[in-house]
Amino acid sequence: MATLSPSLSSASALPILQPKLFASNSIQCCEKSRESVKVTSNGLATFPEKNALSSSAAKVPPPRPRRIILVRHGQSEGNVDESVYTRVADPKIGLTEKGMAEALECGREIKELIEQDKAGDWKVYFYVSPYRRTLETLKSLACAFERPRIAGMREEPRLREQDFGNFQDREKMRLEKAMRMLYGRFFYRFPNGESAADVYDRITGFRETLRSDIDIGRFQPPGQRNPNMNLVIVSHGLTLRVFLMRWYKWTVEQFERLNNFGNGKMVVMEKGYGGRYSLLVHHTEEELRGFGLTDEMLMDQEWQKFAKPGELNYDCPMMNSFFTHFDEEGSQDVDHQQIAPESASQEPNYG
Repeated sequence: MATLSPSLSSASALPILQPKLFASNSIQCCEKSRESVKVTSNGLATFPEKNALSSSAAKVPPPRPRRIILVRHGQSEGNVDESVYTRVADPKIGLTEKGMAEALECGREIKELIEQDKAGDWKVYFYVSPYRRTLETLKSLACAFERPRIAGMREEPRLREQDFGNFQDREKMRLEKAMRMLYGRFFYRFPNGESAADVYDRITGFRETLRSDIDIGRFQPPGQRNPNMNLVIVSHGLTLRVFLMRWYKWTVEQFERLNNFGNGKMVVMEKGYGGRYSLLVHHTEEELRGFGLTDEMLMDQEWQKFAKPGELNYDCPMMNSFFTHFDEEGSQDVDHQQIAPESASQEPNYG
């Protein structure tokens, strides 16, 4: 199923004041049970039984979600007529009727994708940008799911669209976008707005929040360990491209090659054989090339499909393309000879 459609446009320690008149290092809480709370030298109370529970739980982390599905909002009024931005604030621009239909269809496609797993306990959890067009997309998209299937949702301001500034002049908007193409799509900052690099900074913060949510299973009820959870992120074209750039550590040059998702389309990061997320589990090579992935990026996605969390790709193809001196025959042997100490008694330089 083609889903890419390029568009060029611990419990906290509690502070306890330790009175000077008590010489003992423990406070008797209950005479019958003889339970005590040990007070440490820095005035903090420790609860060994709770530490034991938390440490045992930490040994078995919650299962990672099966997928992270990135969805671009449906067609908006601004996608049809850019002059809308001169009359309506960007966060208040809504979907067109076609955009609503695209969101409904996207929801059905996501449900069909999940049901292919043949798992009876699957659920979805949503993160969504607070803009009107993304909220409307989520409302339409979620019509495909019954209430028991939706684990929850969170409105996340860091998923908002790039701030293009306060546009009231359509001609000025056109000139600024032309300047961005000359300067570079990643670093050009709109007057009173943001650059893609600024979006990268806030997406970095969201990514850490998302990873924390995954690591502790925040989107699952206490005691449940469902491996068939699916996360859906409803956001904007550039923001989602930046999210992928940050997650997979793509370079600025690689980012600038990427095409926008189509309106109401999705990109699926699916858990591979080792537990990491790869675009090549769901998407074909042709689809990803259409999105803008290079040979090096595809090779990395193939590695992601089999690697385990925490592993490093020591055969990263970018190394060979960036460090061109690797192609020089015998260069490494020469370098080793140059840095070898002159005598065994020579002290190494740790500077």
